[in-house]
Amino acid sequence: MKIRMQEILKMLFKIDLRIFLSTIVLSFFGLLMIASASMGLKTGDNSFLISILFKQFIFVVSGLFMIVFCIRYFNFNILAKNMTKIMYVTAVLLLVAGFSKEVGGAKAWITLPLPGLKVSIQPSEFAKITVILMVAHFLSDKRDMNVSEWDFSKKTIVWFALYFFLILVLQSDLGSASVLLFIGMMIYLIPTHRLLYRYQRWNMLFIVLGVFGVALLLSPIGVKIISSLGIADYKVNRFIVAADPFSDKLGTGYQLVNGLISFASGGLFGLGFGTSIRKYTNFPAANTDFILAIIVEELGIVGFIIIFTCYILIIYRLFYWALKMKNQKGKVILIGTAMYIFIHFVFNVGGGTALIPLTGVPLLMISQGGSSTMSIMMCIGLSLSVIHMYKSGVIV
Repeated sequence: MKIRMQEILKMLFKIDLRIFLSTIVLSFFGLLMIASASMGLKTGDNSFLISILFKQFIFVVSGLFMIVFCIRYFNFNILAKNMTKIMYVTAVLLLVAGFSKEVGGAKAWITLPLPGLKVSIQPSEFAKITVILMVAHFLSDKRDMNVSEWDFSKKTIVWFALYFFLILVLQSDLGSASVLLFIGMMIYLIPTHRLLYRYQRWNMLFIVLGVFGVALLLSPIGVKIISSLGIADYKVNRFIVAADPFSDKLGTGYQLVNGLISFASGGLFGLGFGTSIRKYTNFPAANTDFILAIIVEELGIVGFIIIFTCYILIIYRLFYWALKMKNQKGKVILIGTAMYIFIHFVFNVGGGTALIPLTGVPLLMISQGGSSTMSIMMCIGLSLSVIHMYKSGVIV
């Protein structure tokens, strides 16, 4: 045990402790806020609250073990041996989820047959890791290699398109598909090879057009265009209430209006931990997609600053190490993890404040949810492993 403790301490000195400690702060801060936000879901039912907290605690602890496991055992040789298996397993899980029971308009979860516990996994969260690893393995550090265009570039694009199709069309999960798309497009710009330049130029064009496209869709003209495409009403309504949350404040906009009231009620220091009023007013997704509204209502702007500071610190340190190293595989994993966190933050905060349409994207390590928690912790573990390899001289 003494030797193991020495190994752990030695390992901790060769990672970025600021990233690791910020992850711990976010995870356990999230546990506290999930406990508070869940009180209003079933008032007086203590067993329900205990069940939610127990499951989330298990996910957090499992995620922390996963971080340590990745730091200790992950390397690019192991990735090379298992990448194909990871890709096929991800595709199968996405396919199975697509034929599961619909929840909230999406078929994105696979229920696990565990006695006494209702636990489900969301494969689309883990697909984000697979995409990051695919780009790192297949496209990175091959500047001077002679490879076929199919094996090198088109193969990755086809697999990425398959994941995107399964999530967007089969599962009808626009939020996860959008996050996957943005992560994939950003990290695709990192590797350098003559066979990639043409695709990367097209990629840059799609990113620019996408920004203008989103701005257009959020305008009154955009809402009319969306309405004429035959898209499901509940999806069209998300654009309508994003433009004017009070246009249907007792219907489609009810959740968003309650969230805005919570934000407005918090002030600088909030009403106090556990004293939110809105969570007792049939506030949907108070402990998941709209947990930030409860945090600001109870802890004020100070509570938001705690979360924001931890996120910014993690993202900054990931980019810091990515810019220091030459190894492209490491860069892709570090920047991919940073974009994963950043895009989720923008989508969650933007959706909860009516800046963009609601996408059902959780606030990572804060919202209730085992798949999102374990997925981002696995990504952070992979990133810390890359930093450990760099500081140990294994990569440059």
